[in-house]
Amino acid sequence: MTATKRTAGRSANTRKTSAKVVENLFFSRDESWMRFNQRVLEEAQDETNPLLERVKFLAITASNLDEFVEIRVAGFLQRIEDGYNLAQPPDEGGLTPQERLDGLMERIHQFVAAQYQCWNDQLLPAMQAEKIRVLRWSQLSDTARKQALSFYDNEVDPLLTPVTIDPSHPFPRVLNKALCIGLLLRHKRRGLKAPTALGVVTVPRALPRLVPLPGAGGNYDFILLHELVESQVERMFRGYEVLSRSAFRVTRNSNLYMQEEESRSVLESVRAELHNRRKGDAVRMEIESSATEEIIERLRINFELDPEQVFRTDGPVNLSRLMNLYSEVKRPLLKYPAFVAKEFKLSTKSIDIFDELRKHDVMLHHPFDSYKTVEEFIEAGAQDPNVISMKQTLYRTSKDSPIFKALTEAGQSKEVTVVVELMARFDEDSNIRWARELEDAGVGVFHGIFGLKTHCKLSLLIRRDPDGVVRRYAHLGTGNYNPVTARFYTDISLLTSKPELTGEVQKVFNYLTAETESDSYKPLLVAPLTLADGLVSLIEREAAHAKAGRPACIIAKMNGLLDRRTVEALYAASKAGVEIDLIIRGMCSLRPGVKGLSERIRVRSIVGRFLEHSRIFSFENGGKEEVFCGSADWMPRNLMERCEVVFPITQPELHKRLREEILAAYLADNTKARLLQPDGDYVRAPKTGTPFSSQNYLMRVAEGADDKLPDAAKIEKTAAH
Repeated sequence: MTATKRTAGRSANTRKTSAKVVENLFFSRDESWMRFNQRVLEEAQDETNPLLERVKFLAITASNLDEFVEIRVAGFLQRIEDGYNLAQPPDEGGLTPQERLDGLMERIHQFVAAQYQCWNDQLLPAMQAEKIRVLRWSQLSDTARKQALSFYDNEVDPLLTPVTIDPSHPFPRVLNKALCIGLLLRHKRRGLKAPTALGVVTVPRALPRLVPLPGAGGNYDFILLHELVESQVERMFRGYEVLSRSAFRVTRNSNLYMQEEESRSVLESVRAELHNRRKGDAVRMEIESSATEEIIERLRINFELDPEQVFRTDGPVNLSRLMNLYSEVKRPLLKYPAFVAKEFKLSTKSIDIFDELRKHDVMLHHPFDSYKTVEEFIEAGAQDPNVISMKQTLYRTSKDSPIFKALTEAGQSKEVTVVVELMARFDEDSNIRWARELEDAGVGVFHGIFGLKTHCKLSLLIRRDPDGVVRRYAHLGTGNYNPVTARFYTDISLLTSKPELTGEVQKVFNYLTAETESDSYKPLLVAPLTLADGLVSLIEREAAHAKAGRPACIIAKMNGLLDRRTVEALYAASKAGVEIDLIIRGMCSLRPGVKGLSERIRVRSIVGRFLEHSRIFSFENGGKEEVFCGSADWMPRNLMERCEVVFPITQPELHKRLREEILAAYLADNTKARLLQPDGDYVRAPKTGTPFSSQNYLMRVAEGADDKLPDAAKIEKTAAH
């Protein structure tokens, strides 16, 4: 089946519209993000998913929304406060930032209502049926109350500091996203005519938000920490009558506003800005829906919030902490079946990984292929006396990472250079700590180019091989050097000793440590130097092939597509006759299926057990297919504000695996895939034929099953018509 015929049937499932009736050819970034989080919420609502996985998906939506509010909503508020409130051009929506914010806040309120409806109407009853209960204080048995009070007296009460707000006791500093209890108080000795006072208790983050209780008959019983604290507030505020009480949580602006200063190192600048961020302006308050209007108003005024920035929650004020249920409840049948990644094995004639890489490249598809191979590659560099030097980028890693330990050990005896990205959002504290530990171990630590995040995933080992030749060995990846997330993020790793790749990787490191630019990095595409133009050139090349009647097809998988120039190039390619399939997990500003503009473009999003994180770009190229992988999404920040690397996969069997196993599986998915419509809605892929899940298929293949892809998934050369 040709790709033209293959895609014709799929296009029929996309509602088409005309370019003439579409006012805006680009979806709003923020609206697109909200639709992505809605797809995650749908997984929590989906009864075909295991119950505790559904709870986990709900917690993920809350964590996602936290970051969105801290960064995007805060950014709108900052711009408006700074006086930047001009309307956008008509082709960008024609709205002012205030109008965009108003619409966005309305959408967030609707989303929050859907989250709590899922929790109260779906998940809580389903958990109760499985003997997993989250109880109120009034529902506890005597035995459970006794244990809860023991935990409170020994673990909680010593950490609490009750504050009554008055001229001598100003409102306490409330940290970003900290759980707090607000109380309306009246002094008993002063009688009913005494004015009411506001009390506040901040609950330390070190305490678990779900307190386990003794459960009879195999029950897993819990009480929310704020319920336990609220039940004991009379003990903290003796002499006061507690008129009402409610848990609340404040989200603050978490943007870093860096300015280059000659007198400071980047590390010190980031550290100073982190301190400022903790004191950022409040941008949202979540508070229990049972709270009295007086408490809400007093808190709202104190935090200088508008009414629409207050969110009344019909349940826990921090749904992201429900993630603890997943780890606390030991019920394997309520979770996804265990999966063990495929271990890489050396060829029988290879004595070590270096010997193997001199013969051929190794490509890994995580988490289906074990990440241990990447760890062992870097550990081999640290332990092998023939390895002379090591170079490494670190964007996010994990606590007790084998990679971090290997680099620290190597610093004792080798020349080791590490480029640590300090401004990896919300990992700044840990990255500062790791940078200092590496420096203490003798590692040369750099922070890339000021103003550019170092987001590329590169490792380079220089080794004097047994034949006396000094060779380079490299790892290039699409994901972070984080063994924890590697277990549930899908990513591509390439291990190679090809000089045409490893030599260019060294040039990238020179750029990061000395800002020395090369005339060319081919065959690599490097942002912000060559990637943006290179991608557009590849898309335009497909358009030229289509116009000439040669095979022309683009299949691109990424996390987000927002770059205006790239989208316009895709529109032009579609009009030229190029068939385009985009697999985009999150934000997408491109509007597919518009007659006369994008009718040959299809966009799908896959949200499932694993977080789709790999970036794979395939170009038919007139029958001489080229496939690339890399660290960059097609977004302005990746193309212009970060150092990114996109690399080709040229070895025939690896090229074939990317096209005919991995990409083909994602295009065949009719279980977890949603198709983007011209109006911005996402609809489930039609379940024609046998249900097919790409992630389940890839797991079975990794486990050795001889599963076949559906016929419709086969990718073949396409001649444009």
